[in-house]
Amino acid sequence: MPAVERGSGGAVTGAAAGSREQPAPLPPGGWLHRAAFPSWGGRNFDVVVIARIAMSVGRSLAGVVTPIYLALEGFNAFELSEYVLVVALCAAGLSAVVGLWSDQVGRRPFLVGMPLLTALAGGIFAFSGSVPLLFVFGALGSFGRGAGAGAGAIGPYQPAESAFVTDLVDARFRNTAFGRLASASAAGSTLGGLLALLVSSSAHLHGAAATAAFRPAFLAIAVVSVVAGLAAVWLVEPNPSRSPQHRGPDRAGSRRSKGDRRWKLPQRSRWLLYRLWATNTVNGLAIGMFGPFVTYWFFRRYGASAAEVGVLFAVINVVSMVSTLSAAGLARRWGLVRTTSLVRSAQALLLVPMVLSPTFAVAGAVYLVRMVVQRIGMPLRQSYTIGLADPGERASVAALSNLPSQLAMAGSPLLTGYLFDEVSLSLPFEIAAALQFVNAASFWALFRKHPPEEERHATAS
Repeated sequence: MPAVERGSGGAVTGAAAGSREQPAPLPPGGWLHRAAFPSWGGRNFDVVVIARIAMSVGRSLAGVVTPIYLALEGFNAFELSEYVLVVALCAAGLSAVVGLWSDQVGRRPFLVGMPLLTALAGGIFAFSGSVPLLFVFGALGSFGRGAGAGAGAIGPYQPAESAFVTDLVDARFRNTAFGRLASASAAGSTLGGLLALLVSSSAHLHGAAATAAFRPAFLAIAVVSVVAGLAAVWLVEPNPSRSPQHRGPDRAGSRRSKGDRRWKLPQRSRWLLYRLWATNTVNGLAIGMFGPFVTYWFFRRYGASAAEVGVLFAVINVVSMVSTLSAAGLARRWGLVRTTSLVRSAQALLLVPMVLSPTFAVAGAVYLVRMVVQRIGMPLRQSYTIGLADPGERASVAALSNLPSQLAMAGSPLLTGYLFDEVSLSLPFEIAAALQFVNAASFWALFRKHPPEEERHATAS
């Protein structure tokens, strides 16, 4: 049998490299070792997982404490929506920069640098209640915009991370790889939710007292973000044209040469980008209506404290870890596009009973079920987008495909803030549910005839 080696990027080398049918070698050790360190992974993937866990700890904790902290500092719902608008617009711009530049200069600089911006934001929030400073550094760090149970929202460096991972692994393992990343996010978000217990009872705090009470949580965010940035220093850039699924001159859509640093819209993936813009814009409107306000909604509707919401999100993340790992199996059974469409429909349906729940416990239970379902679709959508993109345009597509969504997410919270203050705490979430149904239908209509690479190979064989 020819020798087979596992390279630093997880690619199979040697005589077996050219054969797609030959099974990957099993690493030494028992099932636990194989589960933790899959043969298709490698040191690069292990480092990405570590960084993802650290970033998810910080993002989850920020999602719990930031909206409540700002409310205690005197922000009403509309003022909070203005903060969300500024952060979302800056995040959209940073994501576009990361996506376009990382296709040209490499992924690692952004996997190191973006977490350090978040760490800086955490330090500012820990010691200052100045509204201008909170706006500026919250925007630069994409800080506290999402819910603490989101787990997969790791900020503007995600285009570089998604492209980096896809460069590493064979198409057969891409869904599994993104499922493992989502599971790692859930594990990190669990810890982030529990760290909300660092905040003392917060119902009647304001001003300097609120800053002091929330300081340990914000410092924890800064520390874990530094860990994520430093971990990425150990990454080694893979060459996408040499990865197992892109060998051969006809598939070498490699990163642009060093002599060409101009920002360009993707050319070979333009068809994909246009379809993603259509579906993601609707989804962005829906997410912007409720995603940034879940913690605030629990606080306003039921009087839940940061600690109570943090524990709820921790429980959600523990339970939903299983669903992220099951995503790849469901995609193999039902097809990736169909699975994603069904999951998004279920997400929309579950928003309605959540907002009609009479108590925090009931609403939390419904939200748990919704997040378990949502975690199935999240890694599949990321895997699908990056898998269909041309190898030399992956980070650009990952960033630009979400740009209309991010802009929509920036604008729709203003409507939510107005409706919260003037009409109802339920109406924005009900509108979001309707929009997510539209998104699920449009995703199925536009992509059902475009299966991912692994499904096309399975059909052909």
